[in-house]
Amino acid sequence: MRGSPAPDPVRGTLLAILDQLDRAEKEPDRGAALPALELSEIEDRLSGFSPVERGDVRVALALGLLVRRGYVQARGDDEAAWRFQGASHRLYQITPEGREFLADAVRKAGHAR
Repeated sequence: MRGSPAPDPVRGTLLAILDQLDRAEKEPDRGAALPALELSEIEDRLSGFSPVERGDVRVALALGLLVRRGYVQARGDDEAAWRFQGASHRLYQITPEGREFLADAVRKAGHAR
């Protein structure tokens, strides 16, 4: 007899990234600023997340997948330059589709228990 399947580390990382981007929009100190995070901020927030910590999943690759699927929007350097005093950085922001995907995953996880 089999136990429950092992959680998919890639899917878990995708959901963790979406969760962090969703939280960034709700943080009071980001209210006036663009509600987005750069890659290094996302990596910092996920540093204790086991698939990332073990090296099973690279945040940059997972983030690229989310962008390609339309769940995350990459903000261009020109839009972000003011935030970093002209430095070349890319910001990432959750899209409505990403928020819907995250909410659906949370609902399904709640029903699975």
